[in-house]
Amino acid sequence: MAYVHRRGPEIVDAAGRPLLLRGVGLGNWLLPEGYMWRFGDGLASPRQIEARIERLIGAAAAADFWKRFRDVFIAEEDIARIAALGFDHVRLPINSRVLLTGDGDLRADGFALVDRLIDRCARHGLWVLLDLHGAPGGQTGTTIDDSPRGLPELFMEPRYRRLTVDLWREIARRYRGNPTVLGYDLLNEPLPEQWQHVYPRELLALYADLTAAIREVDPDHLIMYEGPQWATDVSIFTEVLDPNSALQFHRYWCAPERASIDDYLRARDRLGLPIYMGEGGENTPEWIYTATRLYEHHGIGWNFWPWKKLDTRTSPVSAPAPPGWERIADPAGDVDEATARRLLDAMLDNVALARCEPQDAVVGALFGRPPLHLPAWGYTTPDAGTRFAGHDADALDALWHHTAGEPYAEPLAQVVEPGRELRFPLAARPGAWTVRADDPAAFGVRWTGDALVVRAATRATLRGLDLTGPTG
Repeated sequence: MAYVHRRGPEIVDAAGRPLLLRGVGLGNWLLPEGYMWRFGDGLASPRQIEARIERLIGAAAAADFWKRFRDVFIAEEDIARIAALGFDHVRLPINSRVLLTGDGDLRADGFALVDRLIDRCARHGLWVLLDLHGAPGGQTGTTIDDSPRGLPELFMEPRYRRLTVDLWREIARRYRGNPTVLGYDLLNEPLPEQWQHVYPRELLALYADLTAAIREVDPDHLIMYEGPQWATDVSIFTEVLDPNSALQFHRYWCAPERASIDDYLRARDRLGLPIYMGEGGENTPEWIYTATRLYEHHGIGWNFWPWKKLDTRTSPVSAPAPPGWERIADPAGDVDEATARRLLDAMLDNVALARCEPQDAVVGALFGRPPLHLPAWGYTTPDAGTRFAGHDADALDALWHHTAGEPYAEPLAQVVEPGRELRFPLAARPGAWTVRADDPAAFGVRWTGDALVVRAATRATLRGLDLTGPTG
């Protein structure tokens, strides 16, 4: 088989070699989300953002803005940088309105954008996971999927269901012979809290129909299924829907310990299917380091969300918001057309990769590359579920919801008993390290070739380690 595919509980490449996927999501490109633009709740969904821009500068200028945005927000330079940093794939979130007209006809200009992205990724050695992030009618009923009325109408209106089946059949027909395509991610985060118990049977029935439609034209590409509740609930999957498939889960704002992934590990054992962490991030480098090492320790590939945002600490690159951008961000703000055009043009200039600021701490955390700050709780062991024992649950919950990525006000310390060793996996040997502890002399540190191992000689409290970059 010349494609990425499933072999037992593993995802393997065309040669049958097991893959530990390491990717990044191209959020905001084909489906804009307000928080990535530094907008508030009043400008959260694609439709709200599009309406705001059209209201400010007119329909013709807005259409030109979106063309230029899609040319610069994810350009070839971005794809080259993603590959150079060590990622092996991208997850491409797609809004169905990019590929379908309001009448359900195919849009050649939309497919041209997907084709261009796949061609660029092929040139730079990256796979592309195609993700239907906004299905016709909406699969979540929230702002993230472009639903027309804030409802999961994909499961309410037969027309939207037919459009979704037909769209996936067409996507599979177009890309069935393309090995750059990693696979098909059928629905992003379907049926969150208020809907997860209303339409679970409809979701499984839709997955069966989507699978059948894809397999009519493409017998080869990997299919991925996400469960309800923001892609966190895999209990609905009680049988294998397709022999060449995997289960995808998402993880945000939770304790980075084994308990947070136990359900997915059990699903892998129960069904014999691969599992993949398809979306996670929006947190501190310390959390990112620890969560990513947890996935890798258990043989789980991952995809980080997202590649680029405005004024952020939590993505690999940050685009500066132009001065005065808050005037665009206020949905009730009165901005004259000339000023709006000037601000939108400045934003387009700033989102080009050359104008963006690299967030090296995020990338270093993802790959375990010094320089890094390692939190005391960032170690990897089979019993990592005990690492937060004795800490206040409410304080921990606040710690994990560190969505802006700013430094922790108070590091979470670990009391380490005599003789106990904590292992911190790294991709390269640090140039040097400093132990942050009440009694640094109580800890010995050694490099094992793939990790720093910290050992306590006496009972002592560890706060973390500061690592400088490799010496060469």
